[in-house]
This record gives sequence, C-alpha cells and structure tokens, in this order.
Amino acid sequence: MDSGDVIGLIAVVCLFIGLPWIILHYVTRWKTAATLTTGDEALLDELYRLARRLEDRMTTVERLVASDHPEFRPLGRSAAEADEPMTELERMLADKKGHRS
Repeated sequence: MDSGDVIGLIAVVCLFIGLPWIILHYVTRWKTAATLTTGDEALLDELYRLARRLEDRMTTVERLVASDHPEFRPLGRSAAEADEPMTELERMLADKKGHRS
C-alpha cells in the first residue's frame, strides 16, 4: 500500500463515518437543548403560583388604598383591569393542559 492509498482510505473513513457522526452528535445535542425538562416545568409552575399570590396581594393592597383614597388608580391599569386576574396566563395554562390529554 502506498501513501496515496492510505490517504484515500482515511478520506473515505472520514467522509462516511466521521462526518455523519459529527452531524448526528450535534443534531442530538440541539434537540435535547431545545426542550424543557421536568425540572424546568416544575420551576415554571412554582413561579406561576408565586406570581398568582403576589397578584392577589397587590390587588388587596390596591383595594385598601382605593377605599381610603377614591381618586387612586393603579399605575398602568384602569380600575377594571385591576380587578381582572391574569386571564391570559390562565388561558395559556388551560390550552397546555388540553394538549396533554
């Protein structure tokens, strides 16, 4: 076997074994990195519950202040919006649960 045959053999091995292995390796990494783990979902659920509790507390504080000062309006929201809970988030969670079943 001369050096030309060895170089040709190395090229064929790299082309048909090495290149597909590298491509499949990084495709697998890409797919696993793009998904939420169960731990991520649990953290998001906990953050959602915390946000709901904070929303409830803020609504209570806003109502207390509004009862003492009738001209008070929550910043960035109208009085009607202040009484409306996070309906968009609720709708998204309902959609998510509907897709799972």
